[in-house]
Amino acid sequence: MDNVKEGFIPVTGGNVWYRISGNGPGIPLLVLHGGPGSKSSDSDPLRQLGTDRPVIHYDQLGCGKSDRPEDTALWTVERYVEELEQVIQALELEEFHLLGHSWGTMLLASYLFKKPKRVRSVIFSGPALDAQRWERDQRNYLKQFPKEIQETIEICEREHTTDTEEYEQAMMAYYKRHMCRVDPWPKEMEEDMKELNHQIYNLMWGASEFTVTGTLKDFDATGRLQEIEIPSLFTCGRFDEATPEATEYYAGLVPDAEFHMFENSSHMPGIEEPEAYVETVREWLNRQELRPGA
Repeated sequence: MDNVKEGFIPVTGGNVWYRISGNGPGIPLLVLHGGPGSKSSDSDPLRQLGTDRPVIHYDQLGCGKSDRPEDTALWTVERYVEELEQVIQALELEEFHLLGHSWGTMLLASYLFKKPKRVRSVIFSGPALDAQRWERDQRNYLKQFPKEIQETIEICEREHTTDTEEYEQAMMAYYKRHMCRVDPWPKEMEEDMKELNHQIYNLMWGASEFTVTGTLKDFDATGRLQEIEIPSLFTCGRFDEATPEATEYYAGLVPDAEFHMFENSSHMPGIEEPEAYVETVREWLNRQELRPGA
């Protein structure tokens, strides 16, 4: 792609890598990736929106191309919010849209509760806004799998043998139904999964999607979602780990928020239905910029 700019931004604890795709005339879109401990996708179809507006990705500290310090005191929601503020300041963003995916929606909500001034609109993609509900929803999904898979996961998690091949195969069966239904997975997605910073994921989240033992286990933004006064879109896939019921419930707590479901996706509509995903985001952003008095 033409018009790509990359670099590093000093933040508390190290330097984070960022990339700006495109230089269209619209208000920039800043993307918060999932995890915790994941990275930005090099083939994110949202980069196609660069003809409309600059699309900004950055790898959170400890992730992807950013520095990977060992200091576990850095892995807090508060520091990630501070990092987001430092990125916004360094890039001199006067006004911008924000999209968070998965764990990125926890970061997004936490940032919005500080009442920032320059955010034109927000998108909660595959939202994880209540850790206990997320765990419950995954456990309900798990009941639909064969007994052997359920037992393997239960035994391995109880005995702390989640690094075994047996456990990995059981998890893959789960992921292929509720994380990404494209078969086989794109090579880049497999590599991104391997690059996950397990120290961050385990410390903040836990052993797996359905066992939340980390520092986020009591995270619940639902009591404050009504405070969000910025135009908000909530999206998920029909088979998403962020269930349609949960996502629609969150949307109902935010004044005038909209809800959109991707019928043929689970947690990665950008990979599973890239055209529909890009068009939905494009239409939303353009509409917000045309709103009278915005």
